[in-house]
Amino acid sequence: MADKLKITLIKSTIGAVPKHKKTVEALGLRKLNKTVELPDNAATRGMVQQVRHLVKVEEI
Repeated sequence: MADKLKITLIKSTIGAVPKHKKTVEALGLRKLNKTVELPDNAATRGMVQQVRHLVKVEEI
């Protein structure tokens, strides 16, 4: 496993399931094409798995 994950919002949350919108916001992503670096742990991986169709993930 990597040390951190670089997560980028690549698709809009307009029209998404409300639970997915909240998950994206909880990841710290507010606007399209913005990137955050989060620790690579089970909680982060689970959140990313739930919204994998909206985000791009890179291991750093």
